[in-house]
Amino acid sequence: MSKYYTRACNFYYGKTSKLKVKNKSSLPLHGENTISFDMIEIVTRNKVKKINIKSIKNLKGKIKKKIKLDLSKISKKKKFNNLNFKDFPILMGILNLTPDSFSDGGLYNKKSLGVKHAKKLIKDGCKILDIGGESTRPGSKEVDSGKEWKRVAPTLLKVKRFKKLISLDTRKSFVMERGIKNKVNLINDVSGFEYDTNTIKVLKKTKIPFVIHHMQGNPSIMQKKPKYKNVILDIYDFFEKKINFLRSYGIKHNNIILDPGIGFGKNLKHNITILRNISIFHSLGFPIMLGTSRKKFIKSLSGKNDSKQRLGGTIASSLTAIMQGVQILRIHDVNELNQSIKVFKSLKF
Repeated sequence: MSKYYTRACNFYYGKTSKLKVKNKSSLPLHGENTISFDMIEIVTRNKVKKINIKSIKNLKGKIKKKIKLDLSKISKKKKFNNLNFKDFPILMGILNLTPDSFSDGGLYNKKSLGVKHAKKLIKDGCKILDIGGESTRPGSKEVDSGKEWKRVAPTLLKVKRFKKLISLDTRKSFVMERGIKNKVNLINDVSGFEYDTNTIKVLKKTKIPFVIHHMQGNPSIMQKKPKYKNVILDIYDFFEKKINFLRSYGIKHNNIILDPGIGFGKNLKHNITILRNISIFHSLGFPIMLGTSRKKFIKSLSGKNDSKQRLGGTIASSLTAIMQGVQILRIHDVNELNQSIKVFKSLKF
């Protein structure tokens, strides 16, 4: 029997969206009437069928039941500890305290440079600081957990006094536990809690909010001919399976964010497919996070117009994500993206 997936599409924004929601000709996305949709794609691994939401009543049996369940998850207002998605997107500022991250390695890992940069990210408008002490760029090698914590600890102890949400970017339970003791608010594990089996125990014991991130393979090999049967549906199934496992393990809270992992075991075609269809993940019922900032796919698409910062491509891909209701953007250049969002919303919303 075919498995069915639901992707919200044909979005409206601002005043147009509010009017359509009021007239019941579109459905609000995550409970906010400033963005809504009136079409869905009913997706299987063999075909895609696009219908208006008014035609759902004509569906029959299990398909109709499944689509209605998905729509309730898509349109339901998202609740998350200390985060308000009404004015989306929320910007997560990247603070790499590493010597070898792909675009800013070595810039903020000495003396008080990390704290100084954290202040700038906050001033520029980020709501979450994502602090990491291990590079997971393609081809990178793992760092000892003790060394990773030593990279992170001095800056973390200082920035927590800023009273901003702090996300800890780590794959290791040792680092997670020490970060949680020092009041981090969110765990962001790029391995999807596959690297260290003890991380699941930490999540259950502490009940801390976390990001489920998708990565095929590991950083040292993930970009060596990644393959999928269907990249969108394979990632969706990974999220669904992981959520069900966490529930069965006793993690019952809904403070969970999903990140499809652009550039983590994906080639150019995979990345483009994810960006074009990212709204499918709304039917899992959790906020979506996306990180396209400065990534290699921008170079592949822009060719000779590539630049070191890849700011133009970062903004373009981020605005594409906003148009599909992505709630959180993980970003290096917070000020510039904030500027683009304000202009975009002034014109569109």
